[in-house]
Amino acid sequence: MQLPPPRGPLTAWLNDRLTHGDTASGGGPEVGVRDLPYADDDLQLALWVSYELQYRGFDGVDPELQWDPAIVAFRSRAERPWIGWLQATCRVPADERPVAEQLRGLITEADGPRFAPYLRRHATREQFREFVLNRSVYQLKEADPHSFGIARLDGPAKAALVEIEADEYGGGRAERMHSELFRTTMRWLDLDDTYGRYVPDVPAVTLALSNVMSLFAIHCRWTAALLGHLAALEMTSTLPNRQYATGAIRLGASEEAARYFTEHVEADAVHEQIAAHDLCGSYVRQHPEALPGVLFGARCALTLDDLFADNLLTKWTAPDRTTVRYG
Repeated sequence: MQLPPPRGPLTAWLNDRLTHGDTASGGGPEVGVRDLPYADDDLQLALWVSYELQYRGFDGVDPELQWDPAIVAFRSRAERPWIGWLQATCRVPADERPVAEQLRGLITEADGPRFAPYLRRHATREQFREFVLNRSVYQLKEADPHSFGIARLDGPAKAALVEIEADEYGGGRAERMHSELFRTTMRWLDLDDTYGRYVPDVPAVTLALSNVMSLFAIHCRWTAALLGHLAALEMTSTLPNRQYATGAIRLGASEEAARYFTEHVEADAVHEQIAAHDLCGSYVRQHPEALPGVLFGARCALTLDDLFADNLLTKWTAPDRTTVRYG
């Protein structure tokens, strides 16, 4: 994968450091505090590139730069306004109820845009294509961020996470991996299914949706939030994916092209219970102090998913909207 083009001084410095190493100037620019970090293109792309060094890296970039002190320090500075906004926006009080019940309460209270019904009933093929294009930034590495948590868990919580992740990776069958099923959907829509292909094209909020997972994944102190994030994804997956599948078929998708969505209808109905009770419930029983972190991670997932959906719905339904065409 090629380094995406810079979107401002943060990514300009980072790309220079990654391509020129120690000959790049200075330790990186200062990162200003933003009111809406999730909408800051330069900040979110800088975070995405920094995090991607922990996954697959970039063509022509020395893998040793994964631990370059200047880049690690720069990433830490870039995370501060991002974490500050997440904490100010997504912290929720915990109570004495079981964690599964509190997670369900967060989901019930969420009042996001009616995104899935729009895709089911009204979206054009071009709009559905834009949705899938944006989703590809994460879906082509689906489950990878949450797998970082496996080594940090013990006992029933570890077993529960492995059970969920095994399904995400196709139970040992490459063609059943969810990332591969998503590639089939992309090809139906004449999209390039190369990993990371559309990172240069998507808005900051799409990168933020992926970045919050990577933030929780690479930092041990956010393990509880990583588990809560996964639980929220699994607990809110079945109904939307049923509607996405219906919308895709309405637009001419074959059963194979819609299988990514239909697979999640069945699998995530089971994963919902595993994530809420066996994963988060077991982890909080082992670590009672982790409950606020679990709820925080879940709220982050719900909040950013709503912002992602609202961004696309606003574009599609505004009176003067224009359809953006991607390569």
